[in-house]
Amino acid sequence: MRLAILTLLALATAESRAADKPVSFINDVAPVLKENCLACHDAKKRNGKYDMTTFEKLLLGGVNGEAIVPGKPEESDFHDLIVTAEERRMPPRDKGEAVPADKAKVVAEWIRQGAKLDAGLDPKADLVRELRLRWVPPTPPAAYKYPAIVNALAFTPDGKGLVVGGHHELTVWSVPEGVLTKRVRTRAERAYALAFLPGGALAVAGGRPGQEGDVRLYDLNAPGQAVAGVTMLDGVGDPKVMLKQLLDADDSVLCLAVSPDGKTLAAGGCDRAVRLWDVSAGPLAATLTQTVENHADWVLGVSLSADGKSLATAARDKTAKVWDLKAKESVVTYPEHQNTVYAVAFHPDGTQVYSAGGDAQLRLWKLGGEGKGVKSLGGHGGEVFRVALHPTKPVAATASADKTVRLWDTAKMAALQTLTGPSDYVYAVAFSADGAWVAAGGYGGEVSLWKQPGDAKAFKTFSATPGLAVAAK
Repeated sequence: MRLAILTLLALATAESRAADKPVSFINDVAPVLKENCLACHDAKKRNGKYDMTTFEKLLLGGVNGEAIVPGKPEESDFHDLIVTAEERRMPPRDKGEAVPADKAKVVAEWIRQGAKLDAGLDPKADLVRELRLRWVPPTPPAAYKYPAIVNALAFTPDGKGLVVGGHHELTVWSVPEGVLTKRVRTRAERAYALAFLPGGALAVAGGRPGQEGDVRLYDLNAPGQAVAGVTMLDGVGDPKVMLKQLLDADDSVLCLAVSPDGKTLAAGGCDRAVRLWDVSAGPLAATLTQTVENHADWVLGVSLSADGKSLATAARDKTAKVWDLKAKESVVTYPEHQNTVYAVAFHPDGTQVYSAGGDAQLRLWKLGGEGKGVKSLGGHGGEVFRVALHPTKPVAATASADKTVRLWDTAKMAALQTLTGPSDYVYAVAFSADGAWVAAGGYGGEVSLWKQPGDAKAFKTFSATPGLAVAAK
């Protein structure tokens, strides 16, 4: 009995001490708002005319007036709504699960302590952005237990290495051996697009789905620490590695492209906008020159014409478009896919565009004549996610959900070859700068390499997930 009483007293003392501990609004309460409230109470939706995106607006309340009474959680409508079992519960039952009990207790204690704002934080500051600034990305493990999806890859300019997007990191592999040579820690959970700029800087588009997105420039030749023969680079905290951040968005950036003359970088993503930067003076001097908003849904692919005057885009709204960058107006909309359009690429002559998407077709169409179709090529057994053009020959490569890469003669618009090796959806494909190699990667975390011209069977297929116990093929 005495032991039981002492145990209860100890628990009561622990709870009392926890209650005495100051509750941080930005560290403890704001994450609860973000996870449970902001979907309906952001600056756009403002359900009940209640905007919770800043501390100031949170205290201001909505149609029913002030929702928080400092010092009195039991009299605060905001607290009552997240703990009630009645129909008026927030979030509504058709919108999601109730706020977890432990999180609701944190909110109650914060109100009881006076509903205070952390020292130094602006009451007008956007809470999502403030949380993003405080978030620290994890360090990738030495060895993974599960494969990391490959959404993007690119050959190094000299063709001797292949950069692959991983989980909070980029990895670099020797070609054609498939040996890991470098690992670059990144803030982005996923890299969706990679492209080298003149001079060697690597542009990377990515982010954390539904959380943030970015475009960053990296120097993969920066000095790093050697660990078991692999050079480790810190692309989060080392300014010699992460040269410049060009974009900080609220959701993932999904595509990017460098103009053939190397002077312009374009990127698009979940916010439906495409941004363009002048990178002619080098990565550190890159400047935003234009923002194009011409789609009704995510932008999944971008391409710049050889003369730098036009921008082609592909989107989830089932269209591909071309934009006149000088006139700042839409030139043509191509709707024939009638399905998600994942990829787009300018024909070298600048008067035609290739596009591919959910209809499993590679299509060629003209800028003039309201996007008149020239030819459509079928053969893939699933969605086509990427199109890559050979650097010197009239050849295109497409990556598909049917687990293959296909090569096409773009002069005759005819099938050339089906490349095999991947064991799952293929999300990314690229040619080396000299056209001697094709690389592809996808859902299974594998990368396949093919010699060009060469056999349809992969020269090598290997796991691009560090430390994963999978035998190379």
